[in-house]
Amino acid sequence: MSELPPDLPRLQTVVTYLRAELSRAERALAVAEERAAEASGRRPPPEPAVWLVEHGIGVGRRPVRVHVGGCWDTSQRCAPVSAEQARRALTDGVPECPHCRPDTVLGVLD
Repeated sequence: MSELPPDLPRLQTVVTYLRAELSRAERALAVAEERAAEASGRRPPPEPAVWLVEHGIGVGRRPVRVHVGGCWDTSQRCAPVSAEQARRALTDGVPECPHCRPDTVLGVLD
């Protein structure tokens, strides 16, 4: 830190100056935060995945169910996949979700 003056009048001047600068910096910060909030609010939300594969718990984390994107019965263990990957999972024996029925939508019926 720089040397401060030893006398009272000059110290009061320095403090007054620093308070004014701090106030200016806080106003600039508020404006910048407001702009950032507006910019993030303008971005559209990411599109939901069209197809999801739900993975099990544990080391192997094998697929346990296939879902249509937006299904209400999904978990945090879902990963987005392509339609071809979802079809392949269904034909490889991964069960379909009984609620959203991706097998019907994809035309993979037994």
